[in-house]
Amino acid sequence: MAARTPQAEARAQAEEAAAAVSPRAKSARASAGEGEGESSESAARPKSLTIGAVCKALAQEFPDISISKIRYLEDQKLLTPRRTPGGYRLYGYGDVARLRTILRMQRDEFLPLRVIRQELAAGRSDGEATPAPGARPREGMRALRPSVSVREATGALYSLEDVLDDTKAEAKLVRELEEYGVVKGEMRGGVRYFDETEREIVAAVAELARYGVGGRNLRVFRSSADREANLLQQILAPALRSRNPERRKEAVEALENLAAVATHLKHLLLVRDLRKIAN
Repeated sequence: MAARTPQAEARAQAEEAAAAVSPRAKSARASAGEGEGESSESAARPKSLTIGAVCKALAQEFPDISISKIRYLEDQKLLTPRRTPGGYRLYGYGDVARLRTILRMQRDEFLPLRVIRQELAAGRSDGEATPAPGARPREGMRALRPSVSVREATGALYSLEDVLDDTKAEAKLVRELEEYGVVKGEMRGGVRYFDETEREIVAAVAELARYGVGGRNLRVFRSSADREANLLQQILAPALRSRNPERRKEAVEALENLAAVATHLKHLLLVRDLRKIAN
């Protein structure tokens, strides 16, 4: 998706704002005598918000919310706002509630979009918390959910063309990620395919690339992930190698729980250091 200039962005927001006002204008005309039934129906219709108004409404809870991020979630089929005949987005109460749920799952549970999509399809609504499998949190503690299941994989594979189409990344960026070992893919019949996790990695890096972050800058992320994985493996290695299916199952659950706690800790440490930079 091509980036818009600030002037084009401002025009788009103004046009969307005008589109959002139109239902109220219809209601006003109806109350002036165009039909009592139409007036009642218009008055009962929930107010729609433009994408800019949605950003302002959620900015206090999610300071990093942006128009581009909302559009990206829409591109990933997580949001489906109503469109005016002119093609402008209008968000109802349900759309805003769904967006808030998505943002909270990203911020509080570190869930990738693939898992968020599954949670929403299963009926997950705002304010619900799902404890990690096998977790028994102490009273007063918030349960953390593993961000990625290490037990199951869908087996779905995506060609480079599919990944580029889904993530809006450039082929050059994916090649750079392969060069630095951030993604590897799998060769089948002379064609390289990527699994869902690697597709999500490309999507995240594509967002970072908008700020000038390249593949070579991501080596620090990969090194950190490798060290964390090795640490967790050392902690649970005997149980993971057990021939007892029940013990191995418990070890896998513990591995997911430890990963959730480690991810949360890393997030808190990052936030603490970034606050020092900002203040």
